[in-house]
Amino acid sequence: MKIINLISGPRNLSTALMYSFSKRPDTKVIDEPFYAHYLSTNKIDHPGSEETLNSMSSDIEEIISDIYSRKDCEILFLKNMAHHHQQMSFDFLDDMTNLFLVRNPKQLIASFAQVIESPTMQDIGLEKSWELFNMIKNQNPLVLDSAEILKNPKKLLKSLCAKLSIKFYEEMLSWEKGGIKEDGAWAEFWYKNVHNSTGFVKQKTSSRELPKNCQSLYIESLKYYNKLTANSITV
Repeated sequence: MKIINLISGPRNLSTALMYSFSKRPDTKVIDEPFYAHYLSTNKIDHPGSEETLNSMSSDIEEIISDIYSRKDCEILFLKNMAHHHQQMSFDFLDDMTNLFLVRNPKQLIASFAQVIESPTMQDIGLEKSWELFNMIKNQNPLVLDSAEILKNPKKLLKSLCAKLSIKFYEEMLSWEKGGIKEDGAWAEFWYKNVHNSTGFVKQKTSSRELPKNCQSLYIESLKYYNKLTANSITV
């Protein structure tokens, strides 16, 4: 079984990409398997925290074991947040195909701030993405900028599938409104836009202004974004 580990920041089209892969006939998806582990080990309160902690294991060894025990698909797609990769051994990354998904931090932070007013560097995951990228760079991990997906979804997904050494399916380009059964317990708090979508479409809100209190975070995070996108797949 091939395991694709998507390492993303929040508000990055990561859920849309998970929906895309869920439409493949050879693929199963798991939504943020490390989320409860992240919340419990960092004592963080997010919208839907209680629901999340009650719905899934927070034991990292149990989570990894469950992932590798799956036998029901040719490809297993993990939608993970970069900052959820904490307080764990990273040996398991050696046996996965790791794909980093990034977004211009101005858009990312402005979107995230609509849910959590004063995001931190840990919240947005760019520094952690860069740290993880350098940790496994000898594996030649892939990097994808969400803006490139929106330019030409079909062409980009074809290129991505080729680099992943898997077949491209037209079904990856669209999905039904309302979410999928694999959505995490936190979906009602975070997935409104993607639940109203049927494909990769730029959101009207992506041009919203960056809050003034987030300017310093934007400047700091931009350097990590620029380093990562130097390696990204382009249309």
